[in-house]
Amino acid sequence: MSDENRVRAFCTVDDLGQRQFEVRVWGEPPFDSERTYTLSALDDNKAALEGLRLFVEEMECLRDAKMKDD
Repeated sequence: MSDENRVRAFCTVDDLGQRQFEVRVWGEPPFDSERTYTLSALDDNKAALEGLRLFVEEMECLRDAKMKDD
């Protein structure tokens, strides 16, 4: 996969209590979108990984849909 098609993203995690976390994820261009997920997880690291996974999955779907339209 070329670097231009790779989704690069960062996140912050806020602990909401009772194993609930708010994960804010944002990407680098061309995937410079932002998403916020409220997730249940055992700890903040697992919440961060799941938030990043969801973001990458969504951005890849958007990229693939755009490629089909072109």
